[in-house]
Order: sequence, then C-alpha cells, then structure tokens
Amino acid sequence: MTTFKEIGVSAPVMKALEKMGFEEATPIQAETIPLALDGHDVIGQAQTGTGKTAAFGIPMIEKFDSKLRKIQGLVVAPTRELAIQVAEEINRLAKFKGVRALAIYGGSPMDRQIRALKDGPQIVVATPGRLLDHMRRRTIHIENVQVAVLDEADEMLNMGFIDDIRDILKGIPEERQTLLFSATMPREIRDIASKLMKEPKEVKVKSKEMTVENIDQFFIEIPEKYKFDTLNNHLDINSPELAIVFARTKKRVDEVTEGLQARGYRAEGIHGDLTQGKRMSVLNKFKGGRLDVLVATDVAARGLDISGVTHVYNFDIPQDPESYVHRIGRTGRAGRTGEAISFITPREIAHLHLIEKVTNSKMKRLMPPTNQDAQRGQQQVAIDKLQKTIDKQDLKSYHEAANELLQDNDSITVIAAALKLLTKERRDTPVRISSVAPISVKKAHGSDKRRSNNNRYGGRNQGSRNQGGGRNQSGGRNRKGNFQKRRNRDQ
Repeated sequence: MTTFKEIGVSAPVMKALEKMGFEEATPIQAETIPLALDGHDVIGQAQTGTGKTAAFGIPMIEKFDSKLRKIQGLVVAPTRELAIQVAEEINRLAKFKGVRALAIYGGSPMDRQIRALKDGPQIVVATPGRLLDHMRRRTIHIENVQVAVLDEADEMLNMGFIDDIRDILKGIPEERQTLLFSATMPREIRDIASKLMKEPKEVKVKSKEMTVENIDQFFIEIPEKYKFDTLNNHLDINSPELAIVFARTKKRVDEVTEGLQARGYRAEGIHGDLTQGKRMSVLNKFKGGRLDVLVATDVAARGLDISGVTHVYNFDIPQDPESYVHRIGRTGRAGRTGEAISFITPREIAHLHLIEKVTNSKMKRLMPPTNQDAQRGQQQVAIDKLQKTIDKQDLKSYHEAANELLQDNDSITVIAAALKLLTKERRDTPVRISSVAPISVKKAHGSDKRRSNNNRYGGRNQGSRNQGGGRNQSGGRNRKGNFQKRRNRDQ
C-alpha cells in the first residue's frame, strides 16, 4: 500500500487525514492524486466507497488559494445527498488549509444559497440543475475556476443530466483541469471525455478491489409473496445493529417500511419523493443509531457513507451488476465485515448468475428461515443480554429479591420468565406488499423492450413503470425522458 506522504500530500492535509483516521491511500487515490497535482486531466473508473472524494478533493485543496475568496473548483454530483457528503468530506480534509467547500442543490431556498455564495467558498459542490440555474443567473461566478470534477458521471447520465453536464463544462474556462469519475464508461461519457477534456490520463480500479472484499454474500430463493415474512425472520435471527433494505420502487419502500413498523421494528424509508428535510432527518436518525433498519431506493441511497452497517438486504434484486456493487458496498467498510443477502424469485436465478459472473463473485445459497428459527433467534438475543448483565457482576442489590423468587419457584421457571420478559414478542400484524415483475436477463441487458409477462409471482408488471429510485426498467440507452421527473426532483 502507498502512504499519503509518499504521494506528496502537504503537512496540513496530512494532519487532517490523520485526524480522520487515514494513513494509507486507496488504489484510486494513490494513482489519481499525483496525476491531478501535476495538472493532468484524469478519467477515474471506480465505484462508490473506493475513496474518490479524497482522490479529487486533495489536489484541489493543495492547489487553491485560501486567501482568494472566489470559486476555484466545481464538483458536479448527481444527488443532493452526495453533494452534501462530498462537501462535508472536503471541508474535513481542508480543515488546516483554510479552503472551504459549499454544497448547492435543489430543494433549498435560492436566496439562502446566494448569501452563502457571497461568503466566498473556494469549492462549490452542486447538483447539475441547480448549478446551471446559478450560472444562468450569474450568482455563481466561474471565471476563476481552475478545476472541474464530474463525480458519478454514469449516474448523471442515467438520471438525464447529460446535456446539463455538457452545458456546464462549456460554460467553464477552457484552460481548466477536468477530473471525471464514473463506475462504468458508456459511450456518452466517453464522448464527453474526448470532446471536453485535454488528453486525459486513465485510472481504473480493478473490479475485485472495489466490490466484495470483507462482504459475505448470500441469496435466498423465494417467491415474491413470501419475501416480507422472510425478511422479518432474517432480521429477528440476526438482530443487525444497522441494516439497509433496498427496494426497487418508491411504493415498495413505503410499503416495506410501514410493514416493518407494524411488526415492531425501528424502520424508516428514503426515496426521491420525500422532502429534503425529511430525508436528512431519517439519515441522521440512522447514523445516530435511533433506527435499526433503513429502507431505500438506489438513487436515494447513492453515495451514502454510513459507518457500522452490518447487513444489506436486496429485497428486490437490482437491474444491473453495477447497482448490486453499489448497494452491497454500504457494508463491509473500514476493515469491518458485513453481510449482503439478496432475495431472488425463481425466475431471477439467471439474473443472479449474470451478477455473479460480472462481479467475479459467488453468492452462497441460504434456506428461507422459518418462524421457529426467528423465535429462537430472538430468544438468543435475550440470552446474550442476560449473559452480559451476569458478566458485569453488578447484581448484589438484586440478590435478596432473587432468593425470594427462588423460595416459591424453581430456578428454570424464574430464568424462563426473565427470558420471556427480555424476548421481543413477534407481532403477526398482516402486511401486504405490492408485487413487481421479476427481472429477466434479457431485460437486464436492455435487449427486450417488450413488456414482460413473467408475472407468476409478480402480479401485474409494475416494475416496468419505473415508480421509484431504481434505474430505467427497460434497460435501454435512451433514458433522458424516463428520468425527467426524477431530474427535476433531485436538482
């Protein structure tokens, strides 16, 4: 591994990195930072969770003049959450350099953003629509921009932002440096690179380095109608500290969340239709440990960096292998291990094999847990609580009461009663989850543009309506129109 000192990072940034707990550079950082510091345009192919923000953030912080209170760097990100996260991380990295980043995104009052811009941040991290709006109003001045960064370019393509990206880059001074990061490299992204970048150097993180390290992957083959009870049972058995459940549509997120709440779980959902305030409130609760389960669509959870996630559940298998990688990358971070469990309907087995082939990984089959398994799992949680209390040996004040209980009852009965009190009672509240059509391999490749009739377990083909935060269900390239509503929402 390469240290940050070896790649020429300055003492103030080193101090910030040490404070953040980072010593060694990730592969994308080790290759990108020296190239960017030398002034090269860079194309970085890497997934979320590989350290991209520091890869482009550190060179900007090193280059920019902290005394010049004008915008010297622009970062374009696909979603509000990612823009906020990137700005926060850059500010942590720049803590001892005096360079400041500001997040700009739709859904926040324009006048407040204009006041914040007048305060003179050196870096602006923005969603495409809101950035263009400011550029047209001339409330963002771009004449001093030295570096432009496109983060998660393929996701911006999927969300219909490709023309906005071109307009933004054409509006920034030509002598700028451009850094582009993308998990995949579709033709449209290559086109931007060839026409709007100057002899870019390419950095590519190998798939095996960015996908499944530290993550145990499993799948459960289960008909659609049994998914929810299977999820309940699995949560009861594993009692995850923090779990994320991915669903394909906004409606599914709402229904799964309400179902989990009805069964007694501390669960909340996020998707693009929620207000910005509500989304941030839910995320803060999850980060603070006040929720056990976060239910999310792909886009709503894109770029989330939440430590301590122990389990990721794919309630619905994603459309493509890249999305699968992004999802399971929410766990197994910072050297910790994590588990990813995917629920696969019988007709989706071929799609599962496609994901395994592309990600060069193998998922282990699990049998669906029963209600009895779940009950035993909850009892084990209660036993563990009792054992921890015993281990602390702070029980003297309870000895007299315990002796009185044992005079009238045998010890087995007393312990059983204690376990019953501590065991979470299973609520068998009826829950109905709307069906979606299974994903076929043809649809995943985008070669089948007809409506699927595979509704043995899926009911009506709701999946192809693109109700939620997942990718365009048809899998085709012409996605701009399909994402127009989401684009307006996430600006």
